[in-house]
Amino acid sequence: MVRAYAHHPDPRVAAANMTSLLVASNQPFYPLYLFWLVSADVTAAWFTFLSTPFFLAVPAVARRNSVAGRALLPLAGIGNTMLSAWLFGTASAVEIFLVPCGVIALLVFRPRERVIGLALAAIAFGIFLLLHEAYGQPLARYDAVQYAALARLNLLSAGMLTAFVAILFSGILAQTERSADAARHEKTG
Repeated sequence: MVRAYAHHPDPRVAAANMTSLLVASNQPFYPLYLFWLVSADVTAAWFTFLSTPFFLAVPAVARRNSVAGRALLPLAGIGNTMLSAWLFGTASAVEIFLVPCGVIALLVFRPRERVIGLALAAIAFGIFLLLHEAYGQPLARYDAVQYAALARLNLLSAGMLTAFVAILFSGILAQTERSADAARHEKTG
């Protein structure tokens, strides 16, 4: 059922769909990770679920308009990151998630749609540059040891998300190369 929901004939859209569902499926574990690794007070983590419907909507939106669906993924990630930076503070290193948001924005659009990807990546990095010091006092407050644990969690999670996206798109590139090789072989054969 999930595979059918994520399916799309366009491999870039399918990759965006799969990524959005991966993020949405991992969100329920975030409060548990916080509890185990940072603090028993996970109140702020519940607010991160506000972005879950947006991640879950990516495949549905992409069925109606593939560009809008692909754009929704990095936009939902940027929104979730901004919310999390306000909730947990910049000492949590949660803004590192703007990196996979920018990478996703650059990968999910075709060369003829590049301006959209560049604009979304610019938004991701602009948010960091403009808002990093502007969030004010976070809702959640931790000591230095807890913030270090939270920063490690966020750095590891953002790195794993970026690696997942890289693996998805390396598969798309490999398929494209196989198709090009087959076409060349057919012409010469």
